[in-house]
Amino acid sequence: MRIAYFDCFAGVSGDMILGALLDAGLSLEQLKGELAKLDLSHYDLRTEQVARRGVGGTRAMVIVDEDHHLEHHRRLHQIQQIIERSALQESVKRKSQQIFARLAEAEAKVHRTSVEAVHFHEVGAMDAILDVTGAVIGLNCLGIEQVYCSPLHVGSGTVVCSHGTLPVPAPATAELLKGRPIYATGVAGELATPTGAAILTTLSAGFGPMPSMTLENIGYGAGARELDIPNLLRVFIGATSGPAAGAEAECVAVLETAIDDMNPQLYDYLIGKMLNLGALDVFLTPLQMKKNRPGTLITVICPTGMVGQFSELLLRETTTIGLRWRVDQRLKAQRTIQEVQTRYGPVKIKVARLGDRIVNISPEYEDCKRLAQEQGIPIKEVMEEARYVASGVEIP
Repeated sequence: MRIAYFDCFAGVSGDMILGALLDAGLSLEQLKGELAKLDLSHYDLRTEQVARRGVGGTRAMVIVDEDHHLEHHRRLHQIQQIIERSALQESVKRKSQQIFARLAEAEAKVHRTSVEAVHFHEVGAMDAILDVTGAVIGLNCLGIEQVYCSPLHVGSGTVVCSHGTLPVPAPATAELLKGRPIYATGVAGELATPTGAAILTTLSAGFGPMPSMTLENIGYGAGARELDIPNLLRVFIGATSGPAAGAEAECVAVLETAIDDMNPQLYDYLIGKMLNLGALDVFLTPLQMKKNRPGTLITVICPTGMVGQFSELLLRETTTIGLRWRVDQRLKAQRTIQEVQTRYGPVKIKVARLGDRIVNISPEYEDCKRLAQEQGIPIKEVMEEARYVASGVEIP
């Protein structure tokens, strides 16, 4: 599988994504030819080779005839119509429309209005339409099957836009980045724009460390300004064996802390509380710690946006005085919950699939435990009965 990994050490914008793809081997003439299918006029796409803090890159510039394009504000349905009526491939249309839909939802949330009422301002202008569709076209032309992204450097301070002076990250950008890992280092200015954030958060399968790949090409897309760091977006393109066909990839946070001085009776309470809070998994691993003391490693897997809640819970509810956390990639089979009628009573079963193929059927433990206790029978008999019944049921 051919993948692209965007390294956003200086943030991201729509034109930086275009520049990075062009620098990595995308043909400018091929990109222009595909953009022409939008049936838009009075614009040009140019490139320039530049250096940012001594590192070379490609700057992509959309030049718009402002005298011709007098309409500076567009609503979502107008942009969607431009894309829908184009001669672009259907997959390119759908992804481009999804990106603009996310932009509209973010703007609507920030301005406390409906998606239909949103005026896109900057993001609805000609250059943004070309940036969004151009990014999707570029990935398609390069044969990219999956996109991954690093945590995003968002910048600091304020930015001036049509709404006035806003904090960085801009409110719409912050809304788009919810649930994704971000950071700031004190570099002044807006590093992550709404358009860039919308493109990567819509198209990326995960945010975190670079996946294993056989590296083929590297591209650098340059931003317009000079910063204290190289103002570049780096893309790595390569081949990977990829996940099992039909598996779902997602980005998760992993928290760990080692404890050697806590009453073990507290672990049951702690695990239950973390699962109720929304942990995806919690498990304990025995350790041999310093001074030969036996200890326990608590590992919590949770959504990336919940690191703060789980770290606070661990620091408050255990005897630890510190913990580690990281962002990891997780692959999982597609899962659905069904209910079957056994001779002992109803039991929910978890059905796992890879594509259209069922790879596992697992009875829900709590249902089996309840029936076993109520009827005074071994729990393994309830589980075996549930599997047997499920094997003969047509599962949609």
